[in-house]
Amino acid sequence: LGAGATASPAFLLGGCAAKPMPGAGVVTSTPTICDICFWKCAGHVFKEDDELWKITGNEDDLHSGGRLCTRGTGGPGAYLDKDRLKKPLMRATVDGKQTFREATWDEALEYIAAKMRSIAETAGPERLVMINHGAGSSHFRHLLRAYGSDSRAEPAFAQCRGPRDVGFGLTFGESASSPERTDMANSRCIVLLGSHIGENLHNGQVQTLAEALNKDVTLITVDPRFSVPAGKSKYWLPIKPGTDIALLLAWMHVLIDENLYDKDYVERYTVGFEQLAKHVRDYTPEWVYLETGIKPNVIRETAREMAKAAPATVVHPGRHATWYGDDTQRSRAIAMLNALLGSWNRKGGFFIPEKIELPNYPLPDYPAPKLKTADAYPGKWPFASQGVTNGVIDASIGDDAFFKGWLVYGTNLPQTIPGIGSKLAKAANSLELVVVVETMPSEMTGYADVILPECTYLERYDDLRNSAERHPSIALRMPAFEPRYDSKPGWWIAKQLGHKLELDAYFPWKDYAEKIEWQLQQIGSSLQEMQQIGVKNFDRKTPLYFRDGEPVRFRTPSRKIELYSKQLAEKGFDPMPVYTPPEPVPDGFYRLNYGRMPAHTFGKTTNNPLLFELAPENQLWVNPLVANEWSLQSGDYVRLGSPAGVVSNKVRVRVTERIGPDSVFMAHGFGHKSKRLRLTAGAGADDSELMSNVKVDPIMGGTGMRANIVTFVKERA
Repeated sequence: LGAGATASPAFLLGGCAAKPMPGAGVVTSTPTICDICFWKCAGHVFKEDDELWKITGNEDDLHSGGRLCTRGTGGPGAYLDKDRLKKPLMRATVDGKQTFREATWDEALEYIAAKMRSIAETAGPERLVMINHGAGSSHFRHLLRAYGSDSRAEPAFAQCRGPRDVGFGLTFGESASSPERTDMANSRCIVLLGSHIGENLHNGQVQTLAEALNKDVTLITVDPRFSVPAGKSKYWLPIKPGTDIALLLAWMHVLIDENLYDKDYVERYTVGFEQLAKHVRDYTPEWVYLETGIKPNVIRETAREMAKAAPATVVHPGRHATWYGDDTQRSRAIAMLNALLGSWNRKGGFFIPEKIELPNYPLPDYPAPKLKTADAYPGKWPFASQGVTNGVIDASIGDDAFFKGWLVYGTNLPQTIPGIGSKLAKAANSLELVVVVETMPSEMTGYADVILPECTYLERYDDLRNSAERHPSIALRMPAFEPRYDSKPGWWIAKQLGHKLELDAYFPWKDYAEKIEWQLQQIGSSLQEMQQIGVKNFDRKTPLYFRDGEPVRFRTPSRKIELYSKQLAEKGFDPMPVYTPPEPVPDGFYRLNYGRMPAHTFGKTTNNPLLFELAPENQLWVNPLVANEWSLQSGDYVRLGSPAGVVSNKVRVRVTERIGPDSVFMAHGFGHKSKRLRLTAGAGADDSELMSNVKVDPIMGGTGMRANIVTFVKERA
């Protein structure tokens, strides 16, 4: 440069115009509800010059406390993902091969409507079933109910929290809620059984657990693996897999034998204490030690810690409660232990959730269905409060199948349903219609007749969030952007199908904002207000906890907490939990344990470009003794084999003493086979394909997935 010359920004940037620093442009924000996991944290979407900048938590939100987790802040990746579905697709045959072709929305919806009319006329509308996950499914449930079907199944019931909800319901007459009604911020003792808080990043619970730890709470973690919460615990109990009921019964034995239980609470609110005391008499810590590997003095000491802190003790109900096929009874045992400690609806144990009474938009009554989902599998799972996905799949196979069509929303069945094997293909070939509504080209889309591309949560309105919490609260999700490509909001798709089915009376709004505005007006708010604040909190109308000594009527047949369940006895089940030892593991095999990682919501986010960068694959935890036996080192790749002969994709080994020599562990959600997921296809291993031994809970249909074993098929990188 000559004397006195200066380098321009364009010169320094290689001829490119300088881009302003983030935050230097015109910044606007809109409220949202995160859809990366079910916790549904409220937040703000910030745009700079109409380009997506960042997403932050809403400070007035109980779910987030103003802070989003790793996955929530990675939400922009869902919007920006280049692999997301862009146009409606319809199955076609080209040169004798099955493929998909692009279609217009009108063509795709007309095809679906014609098939729905045919099913209704020949078999009845109830023979069309929805299999769904996520809040956006409410639009399609509304459509199906207007059509005449309330047949539906949510995999999360039989694959995740169903045993817990049924077990707590049989005991207390109500569930543990979602988000869980645990009062951990005020607890003095917290017990976690296979509950990986801090790895699952359930936002509100991570924060309240952190608050409790700052107050020197006694944390007791029961887990075969030295998990994140185990590392924060005063007591880590590395239990033998499958023996949790034995430990829970031993704890109850100690509380009763040493008169440490809450006598006034038990006498006032429970029935069946005498039967329970007799039932647990033989579950001594010495006997249970032989089953669990937990020393008798540790069993007694931890039971005394719980009693010392009670009622500010919470034995956490957990999530993903489908383990060994006796899962309702294990959840019952957790509920019963909480009852002995007097923690249900007491400060530091569980609180009483409350939500706003949100009026329904005035619409015609739905036609009454002539059949229920459970009619597809009569006599099975008498306490299932929802449809059971495995039962629905079985009832969709063959020329005489009960169900004739599926509408699948937001759930990737090949990675969700254990032991599904060839059933999914058989069902798809038997059904007259398979519609998949998705944002991403998951494996499930490969089984569809029609694929409908829903826009992401950042581009749409959905129903107001009205979760029961410590105080009533509503939150708004609104579009921050117009839908990208040719994707559409779920409410729009349902409305257009409703129009083609001549159901316009059920969809009177031109825009879904009209319905939301009407509801908000009924509770003293408005859409304009909610667009500004995102979250509106209300005062409680009832106490947060039981008042000492107050009379309470529970929603059980006895109107008491039922330690002994006549409901179960009348259906031929054990009225109190009974421990059954797990099946032994053959030499050379290891129990397959699986769980979550902080960066991902199972397989839902593994192709998210922001979150993929944090965790592109899962790892297989292997104990050093096992690694030495198989000549494995950290960084090696292996394949896993199941007794059924299934061999997994390769997975990277992590040698660690944080897991015992009887098990291996991997995070769920990897090993995608859909090549349209270009980032994550083939990365890591899929644990669900190795699950050939599924223990079905006879009480409610939960699919126990932890009874599976694997061996090594070694492969170097």
